[in-house]
Amino acid sequence: MKLFVALLETLLAAFPGFAQAQESFPSRPIRIIIPFTPGGTNDILARFLAPKLAENLGQNVIVDNRPGGNTVIASQVLLASNKDGHTLMLPGNSHVLVPYLSKAPLPFDSLKDFAPVASLARTGLFLVVHPALPTKNLQEFIALAKSAPGALNSAAPGGSINQLATEMFNSVAGVKVVHIPYKGSAPAMADVMSGQAQLSFQTPATVLGNVRAGKLRALAISGETPFNDPKVPTFRQAGLPAFDVSLWFGLLAPAGTPSANIERINVEVSKVIASPEFRSKIAAQGLEVLMSSPEQYGTLLKNEYEKIGRIVKSAGITPE
Repeated sequence: MKLFVALLETLLAAFPGFAQAQESFPSRPIRIIIPFTPGGTNDILARFLAPKLAENLGQNVIVDNRPGGNTVIASQVLLASNKDGHTLMLPGNSHVLVPYLSKAPLPFDSLKDFAPVASLARTGLFLVVHPALPTKNLQEFIALAKSAPGALNSAAPGGSINQLATEMFNSVAGVKVVHIPYKGSAPAMADVMSGQAQLSFQTPATVLGNVRAGKLRALAISGETPFNDPKVPTFRQAGLPAFDVSLWFGLLAPAGTPSANIERINVEVSKVIASPEFRSKIAAQGLEVLMSSPEQYGTLLKNEYEKIGRIVKSAGITPE
């Protein structure tokens, strides 16, 4: 018996992940890090997810906004946490976009240093403009932008898919609008509505209330499905079929997190996002559920990384 105990202690010392996996998980609150300021789609999704996930896991789920550094700050906070599944991050495509937009080398590998946990949702992007802009549709806006190269500013979180959308729009529409980086969508939209900036590419969840209130005008939405309330055509319907940028969201953990803990979170997250209540909530925000296993989400990350690389190259986008 003493020999067995000694061998077990040696095993646990040599493989700390084994010891973690044997503990009851979760044993304390779960923290979900958001790479942007409150009010954006990442934040909205996390706050929809947190209460039901907390019920399923039997622990509080805390939403922690860590904006800045083109999402690098949030990623570093995650990687500095214990690799046990109690700390997660909820990024979108921006996670695999940042390597292409950063001049300085990143202090991590966006694929190898992170463990996929679960995908959550996907959506298209609205092109929204200040309502005082003399453009009622996409073609009028393109004509205005062509008449004044560099005069229109696009407000969006730096290092985000919103920024990529701005640069891709420049490429396929043959215009030059200037990207102005922000720490999140909420402050970016405040400046568009005040007239400090003239446009932005944003998810419906971020801007729907202000579009419906007449504080913003939506000219088109990316993807294959037009928006119905209010009625907004797709970019294809509006005459710009080459513009195709969509957005998805999911949860990541630090690489090295025990697979059993990742699987537990994936199972409980899947239960939440499969529920009619959750689907109804996010549908009202222009989002649809995107469910996956950790392995499927990992494949999505890899494929999206490669796809974004092709877009960045074809559009001639350079790091800032």
